[in-house]
Amino acid sequence: MSDILMKEMENISISPVKSEETPGGVQSFLLVDEQEHLQVRDEYEFVERLGCGDVAGVKVLSIFGNTGDGKSHTLNHILFGGEGVFYTSKSPNSCTVGVWAAYDPKLSLVALDTEGLLGAAANQNQRMRLLLKVLAVSDLVVYRTRAERLHNDMFQFLSSASGAYLKYFTPELRALSSRCGLDVPLSSLGPAVIIFQETSHTQLLGYDSKVSGYADTLLQKRFHDLGLGTEAFSSVQYAGTQTVTPPTDYSRLLDAVRQQVKNTHTRSPRQPGIVFHALEALSERFCGDLSDDKITLYSFFPDEYFTCSAICLSCNIRCKNGMNHLRDRVPHMADGLCQYAHQYNNKVLICKRCYEGGREVIVVPKTSASNDNPWFGLAKYAWSGYVLECASCGVIYRSRQFWMGNQDPESSVVRSEVKHVWEGSDTFLTNHQNAAQRVLDGMNAVIQSVSEYSTGPTKSVTAWLTDQVAPPYWRPNTEITACHGCQKVFDEAERKHHCRSCGEGFCHPCSSHRMPVPERGWGNAPVRVCKTCYRQGGPPDANNQVCKIEPRGLIARRVTEVAQSTLDMVSTAVDYPLCFVKDVARPDYWIPDQDVIQCHQCSKTFTSAMAKHHCRACGQGVCGPCSTHIRPVPSRGWDHPVRVCDGCHARTDSL
Repeated sequence: MSDILMKEMENISISPVKSEETPGGVQSFLLVDEQEHLQVRDEYEFVERLGCGDVAGVKVLSIFGNTGDGKSHTLNHILFGGEGVFYTSKSPNSCTVGVWAAYDPKLSLVALDTEGLLGAAANQNQRMRLLLKVLAVSDLVVYRTRAERLHNDMFQFLSSASGAYLKYFTPELRALSSRCGLDVPLSSLGPAVIIFQETSHTQLLGYDSKVSGYADTLLQKRFHDLGLGTEAFSSVQYAGTQTVTPPTDYSRLLDAVRQQVKNTHTRSPRQPGIVFHALEALSERFCGDLSDDKITLYSFFPDEYFTCSAICLSCNIRCKNGMNHLRDRVPHMADGLCQYAHQYNNKVLICKRCYEGGREVIVVPKTSASNDNPWFGLAKYAWSGYVLECASCGVIYRSRQFWMGNQDPESSVVRSEVKHVWEGSDTFLTNHQNAAQRVLDGMNAVIQSVSEYSTGPTKSVTAWLTDQVAPPYWRPNTEITACHGCQKVFDEAERKHHCRSCGEGFCHPCSSHRMPVPERGWGNAPVRVCKTCYRQGGPPDANNQVCKIEPRGLIARRVTEVAQSTLDMVSTAVDYPLCFVKDVARPDYWIPDQDVIQCHQCSKTFTSAMAKHHCRACGQGVCGPCSTHIRPVPSRGWDHPVRVCDGCHARTDSL
């Protein structure tokens, strides 16, 4: 600290950390601590502690500079007549920690005193970010420097502050202006900057010119020569004083401050509550710990101060969005290509037609299309394999569309792309293994639905599934107890056959004939018919209304017939231990049964008599009472309602 400043401060009493109230009734208070935490609860406390409750509009003045250059001392002299409103000290340590505030009723100014640059701070990164938040809510910024010549560090600091203001704070301040209904957006222009230089031996900037504003021009030229910009600031002004013997003459600085306070062309006074809300909004948006080892200090305000700290798990690239962007439902994003990692399965398929049209629509392998009936879709899966469905184009691919020569989807309808993987993201966990669990879900529902049948599991499953996708004119299996032709009562293990012409149930001998039944929608291929219809050449009521509404049901039944043998094999899964089947079919994101000790919702400990269920959305293990709801979970591949836990059911967004 220079001798001049020390002499000036000898007569100033050393006060406690919190300033005592001055004779004029003004006192400062801690507004933001060194951890960036606001120390006032709301705008009412903010206004009350400032003592400006009856003031319609105020402007904000903040002061910056290196530690030991007398920032607090300067504020006390230009605003409060030399009173010790802001704490000053002859101690070698910084006397201002955090941000302190006081109100000057003469100029209607809220003064903010900041912690000095280049000081020994425990949280250097957070201190720098806090300084920029203070600058962003200010109308007037004084950069106080006690140096014989203006150093490059000052120019770099101000230029970095300007760039960060435009890049990160402008959108947030614009949103706040909209919420508060301000006529002039807070973000239209940044604060005016006054560079206050005090020298002892060196002439002031522009001393040899009588042209008004010549010193300001020299400042701008210095910025330009260094390749630096100040686009965010409404103006950059120079005010200097040469102090050979104390005290310091602050008249030029005070005149410059008064001039900017009166200038309402770019920044008008605003309600004190708006100032608090602006600082509060920036504090909520840009907060959190900043690790020194993850930040490269290539500028005073590196991007890491204001951007999301999430790192791609696959390629270690940092998210480029602003801090806390997930609150606005904005996903993580990063520049550059990612690398594939098998443990994250981060390769996605994008609909080629949509991509060529300028949209990116990710498609996921599923057992059925979203508009398929659950059982119709199950039958299709058994026969024609998995489905790729685009939200815009519909079903674009089936893995077994033809008997032979099926093309790889990446060579025809989709393009693959490797995506970034973020902590807590489960975007890429939907895969073919979900299909196995969806088939198992279907089989469990079938078995439960036919539990009242006395037949064995395989025949019960087949009969029940047939009823679900059968044409409307077919008699349900549950109503067929005897052959419609010979009246023979069916045994439990005996298979029932339907005549494709009349829809009645027959035994095999009474329905062994085959003939085309195009009037029922079966095309020109020979299909099973009973003896009576075979002799008559078709159904007796071929011209009635029923025959004209069959096509959709017939398609479902035709698919089921072709897939029948496959479904019979699937249905025998009930003969295996349930735990074995579940382990084989369990999706990757499900918590294994052996790791599920208690319900994820109610925390009730599972016993041997309690069934463990899995939420199809989050994959957590839950008890029956906590998973009574069903919802579609398209992000996991379930387009139809499936079991979800109470927590996921309560979510308002799409699962």
